[in-house]
Amino acid sequence: MKIGVLGSGIVAQTLAGGFLKHGYEVTMGTRDAAKLAEWQGKNPTAQVRSLSDAAAFAETIVLAVKGTAAADALRAAGSENLAGKPVIDACNPIADAPPDHGVLRFFTTLDDSLMEQLQKEFPQAHLVKAFNSVGAARMVNPEFEGGKPTMFICGGNAGAKAVATRILDDFGWETADMGSVEAARAIEPLCMLWCIPGFLHNQWMHAFKLLQE
Repeated sequence: MKIGVLGSGIVAQTLAGGFLKHGYEVTMGTRDAAKLAEWQGKNPTAQVRSLSDAAAFAETIVLAVKGTAAADALRAAGSENLAGKPVIDACNPIADAPPDHGVLRFFTTLDDSLMEQLQKEFPQAHLVKAFNSVGAARMVNPEFEGGKPTMFICGGNAGAKAVATRILDDFGWETADMGSVEAARAIEPLCMLWCIPGFLHNQWMHAFKLLQE
């Protein structure tokens, strides 16, 4: 599968490295290729291109940018390059403000998630929320004594969620499908919960696990 990763930060680099590890073809999309020069030197089989070129190349797109830049990144990628493709949305709507007693501030409300906003603007893309509720260090094949952690996903297209689940299987996760795009209202705030131990106690190496009978 051809993967286009939109972004140049640590999450984008980590996920792109995971795709390379598992035999996917990867093109990174960025506005500033210099930010990825060191990463590409360590991963010479990957390509670094513009956001639109990476999206055009991809069969599946991964959006891994700051939440405040998510819509602009998809606009730069081009609606025509997103149409009909799974777009794995790893973004969180984190506001440009400090945490309140360890709790991040979001620029969205509980009635309108970032993912819903993106899906409304790009209706031909098949967005799937994933990878937003864990730190980069544990995104790819995390190992815990308690077994595989759980990644919560949602989205409006069953085929796109099946693609995301396949990727999560490769990356060593259990997948819990929470349903339609509206479930992002609950999944995105998991980022807040995940970050609290980090801000309060400098603990950043955990993940969530859903226990079921």
